[in-house]
Amino acid sequence: MNLGELGLFLKSRRDRIRPPDVGLPTGPRRRVPGLRRDEVAQQAGISVDYYIELERGSGAQPSEQVLASLARALRLTLDERDHIYHLAGRPVPPSGGAAAHVHPGMLDLLGRLPGTPAQVITDLHVTLVQNDLAVALLGPAPATRGIEASLVYRWFTDPAARTIYPADDHEQHSRTFVADLRAAAARRGGDQEVTALITELLRRSQEFGELWEKQDVAVRRNDRKRIVHPSLGVIDVNCLNLVSEDGTQRLLWFTPAIGTESVDQLELLAVVGTQDLTPDRR
Repeated sequence: MNLGELGLFLKSRRDRIRPPDVGLPTGPRRRVPGLRRDEVAQQAGISVDYYIELERGSGAQPSEQVLASLARALRLTLDERDHIYHLAGRPVPPSGGAAAHVHPGMLDLLGRLPGTPAQVITDLHVTLVQNDLAVALLGPAPATRGIEASLVYRWFTDPAARTIYPADDHEQHSRTFVADLRAAAARRGGDQEVTALITELLRRSQEFGELWEKQDVAVRRNDRKRIVHPSLGVIDVNCLNLVSEDGTQRLLWFTPAIGTESVDQLELLAVVGTQDLTPDRR
């Protein structure tokens, strides 16, 4: 662990980023060539005081989650991301986990979609990063690790995970999840992460086991979905995908379905945000 070198490296990466690179305005009175410390802290979701301590090489050893957030905030390459983990004395996370590296190009595209719900997920349906409208539409990514971070796992083991879709659509989503997972498993060559996920699902879910035996395979690319929002009701959307070159990550964005009320609903979503407007029945 070398926190002094980590601080110097973080500062060097901060200095090279222009505010427009991360969706921030360029003010007339900026005194630094890149981002300010408070801007990096805001982008990473940590306190300014803590980030200042990190750049000074002092303070507590940063967690894997903090390092992942800093890598995304500073638009680090994969090699640079690995470097800060080594300097911090933390193991480099696996490619498909919740702390997986997000390609800077996908983060750039995500930042250019402020008026559209969008998020980056892995091929095992682990949410890596969301914009504000995606959080408002789908809810925040759960604070879980390991296989429980996968929506596929929660779909077949936790009934609460299914409330985002109408009950009439559950069977279709189950089939699609399983077919997509089979494609991911073949592409990954049966690595430890996907093998553990499949093994646990076979153990815990009869529904998954029956669908898995059918050998259906199909990569999930474009879908028409109905999403249940707690305040706005059922919203019909098109879910579009941009897949990374190695197939392990996807940028998803949601557009209104033609011929439905979803145009007005998504416009209202931008106003409502994450507020809960359902009546208080007490």
